[in-house]
Amino acid sequence: MRVGGRYLARMEARDGSFGFDFQATYTEVNTGENFTYEFGGRFATVQFLEANKQTQVIITFDPETENTIELQREGWQSILDNFKLYVEKNG
Repeated sequence: MRVGGRYLARMEARDGSFGFDFQATYTEVNTGENFTYEFGGRFATVQFLEANKQTQVIITFDPETENTIELQREGWQSILDNFKLYVEKNG
């Protein structure tokens, strides 16, 4: 991760009915604290906060206009939930 670096991932529905490529460029990186990236003219910031020997991950994002904010929040939360499961399993 570095400012100007690119991130590319493929997002897929579990049933395979829908998928898309996600591409972003890092605009700010503060190792162990936060990072910001730009994707499609929008920005997202990921923060890491330490509390009680655990790490809280907070994502703040510019919403898009095609889907409701609630649906977008659910999508981001699903990503975080899956990440948590991954870390706990592979920790």
